[in-house]
Amino acid sequence: MELASVPCWSAALLLAPRTGKLARQTPCDPKTLTRAAHAFVQKQPAFALGAGLLALHWLVQGYGYEVTSLDVRDAYQATLAAAERLDDDEGARGRIRALLAEGGPGQGFVAKALARELSS
Repeated sequence: MELASVPCWSAALLLAPRTGKLARQTPCDPKTLTRAAHAFVQKQPAFALGAGLLALHWLVQGYGYEVTSLDVRDAYQATLAAAERLDDDEGARGRIRALLAEGGPGQGFVAKALARELSS
């Protein structure tokens, strides 16, 4: 299978055992990553958590087409659902705060969309 012919989240899944860096170096549509997080939250929560965190990463970096605050909250909810399955709620929240602290073109938008969720 040629890697260029599969969706980016599938490529990340295929390469996850080899490297976690690829998915952070190659932009992916945050909505696609969010759908992957939702799809795998029950069967593969570790992958779902990674996909959700990547969605938030790319949102903070300003990627995505016609992104709304609902898209940001959807990515957050998918990420937290996976984290709950792994009993890692606080760890996930900490990683999300770290993504925001790293900054990027979409940082302010994402921070505003998640202000209530991250205040607790």
